[in-house]
Amino acid sequence: MYQKVEICGIKTADLKVLKEAEKIELFKQMRDGSKTAREKLINGNLKLVLSVIQRFSERGECMDDLFQVGCIGLMKAIDNFNIDLNFKFSTYAVSMIIGEIRRFLRDNNPIRVSRSIRDTAYKAMQAKEALLKEKNREPTVEEIARYMHIKKEEVVIALEAIVEPISIYEPVYSEGGDTIYVCDQIGDKNTDASWVNVLNVKEQLKSLPKREKDIIHMRYILGKTQTEVAEEIGISQAQVSRLEKNALKRIKE
Repeated sequence: MYQKVEICGIKTADLKVLKEAEKIELFKQMRDGSKTAREKLINGNLKLVLSVIQRFSERGECMDDLFQVGCIGLMKAIDNFNIDLNFKFSTYAVSMIIGEIRRFLRDNNPIRVSRSIRDTAYKAMQAKEALLKEKNREPTVEEIARYMHIKKEEVVIALEAIVEPISIYEPVYSEGGDTIYVCDQIGDKNTDASWVNVLNVKEQLKSLPKREKDIIHMRYILGKTQTEVAEEIGISQAQVSRLEKNALKRIKE
């Protein structure tokens, strides 16, 4: 897709892709003080940035903005990469690029998070990157907490606080024509019972087939999720979703 368009004025079809041996040689030249090696490494890995930002293409963000942010992550990866660790550069760079893009998206998050929690989260992300470079693997929460000299609970709370929320109508699974949304996997024992009472559908419920009646009862009286209902009556979650929608449609009609 991006090979046929322009991103930030760059004709992506003309971008050069460096081989691994070429990258290593340029890193050696860069370490020896070459002023052009870093620029060649950046230009030779721009397609890597393009491949990463495709993961965020459905978020409605400006692709030019994401590309520029991704390039910042690429430059950080180039400046911090150690060829002596025998670690593939693209693997390391992808993690850095994704991290930079996620930070950008968090900063533009409409939900406000306190400065202290946000600062802790950013420090945790920096610690994660440092540990990733040191260990050549994803660090655990415990390792990040020890690195920062704080409790692991503080790390978890901070990182969860800056995760971008998703819509309850976000599709999570699809089987044929049956789509399961986030809201289908949420059980609420506090409001569903009142919802049924307000609609006064007791008589309509009696006219439903037994299986559909059982599903509505478990979902809207007992507050169970579709997954829990599916396990209890021995059918797939997609089938529960379809039967539930049919039952609700019949009740509304």
